[in-house]
Amino acid sequence: MQNLLKKTYFLFFSFFLFNSCSEKIELIGNFNETAVIYGVLDQSDSLHYIKINRAFIGPGNALDIAQIPDSSYFDQVEATVSEWVNGVQVRSWLLSDTIIDNKETNGVFYAPEQKLYYFKTLPTNFDQSQQISSNPQETSLNINAIYKINIVLNGGEFEVNGETELVKNISTNTSSQNFTFKFIDNNNTYKSTGVTVSNTGTSHIINTSLQVRFYEYIGTSWDLRSFNWNLGESDVSPGQAKTFSAVGETFYNLTASNCSDNTSITKRTFGGIEITIVGGAQDLYNYMLVNQPSSSLAQNKPTYTNLTVSENDKNVIGIFSSRQTVKSFKPFYTTPQQAYIRAIDKNSTRELCIGPFTGLYLFCSNHPGDNIVGSEESFACP
Repeated sequence: MQNLLKKTYFLFFSFFLFNSCSEKIELIGNFNETAVIYGVLDQSDSLHYIKINRAFIGPGNALDIAQIPDSSYFDQVEATVSEWVNGVQVRSWLLSDTIIDNKETNGVFYAPEQKLYYFKTLPTNFDQSQQISSNPQETSLNINAIYKINIVLNGGEFEVNGETELVKNISTNTSSQNFTFKFIDNNNTYKSTGVTVSNTGTSHIINTSLQVRFYEYIGTSWDLRSFNWNLGESDVSPGQAKTFSAVGETFYNLTASNCSDNTSITKRTFGGIEITIVGGAQDLYNYMLVNQPSSSLAQNKPTYTNLTVSENDKNVIGIFSSRQTVKSFKPFYTTPQQAYIRAIDKNSTRELCIGPFTGLYLFCSNHPGDNIVGSEESFACP
């Protein structure tokens, strides 16, 4: 019986093996053309970029094909973005193409150059009102408009369409002139400063980051140095408040680690802090959510796009959405007459100059409030 089973198994395996070998394996079968679109409008931008690619396919090694620039481009692209207010089209832009060279080079696709499509406007004013140009096409985006994209590919082979509203009405406590970062208290205990998005506007996700700036001197010559400090990202409900914490000990650690190792430095002074808050629309949030790495062993992930195609045998992936970027800069000081304005308070400045994390890095204070004649602070610049 055992020998019979062995013979039966061998005959089955031989039949499968030889019949498999006689079959011609097609590596390239039917392929549905797929457009890959990514565009995020921002009222604070002056250049609005749209990425329009195709999913590539071809004979040979896929990694080799990915290194060919044209493998990801359509032969013909005609793309327009139109502005609609109360159901009426107000403006329309025919997108131009350009090559930029900021693409990461550590991926499998051709880099650093990449083709993007764009149109230009002025950014909105600080209060979100439009900057008006003598050329109406260059007037800022309208925060109350709907923006529609239409992309005609390969001479009309198929079209991609989508639309988005703009994210608007984000506000923050850091825009106040009197806002100051306080990283240590009177008892030399490190503390946090809250960066509050007092109104999340119409956004569904918020990211907050800081750029810390300081100067390094060699004699009278100086260089500006800076580092980025990400305070976090969170999903939010529109019209709510969200606070992110800038932790004092982290501030001093990051500052120390971003000082150059040039032994010729004679002093360092603080420059200021730029706060950047970015809020994303609901469609953008949904797209980011489904594209996060899967924690499931099955690796089953949903897909999401707010774009449509005109032909059933064509596909589209990607997003056409919006975000709002709000920036405010807190200088270390402005003028001697406004000595009460400072990016970091006096306790925090003292810690920067003589504290355990940065005290050996030759920081001193050139703030007018620390350099009152006859009452100079011990950490004031000579």
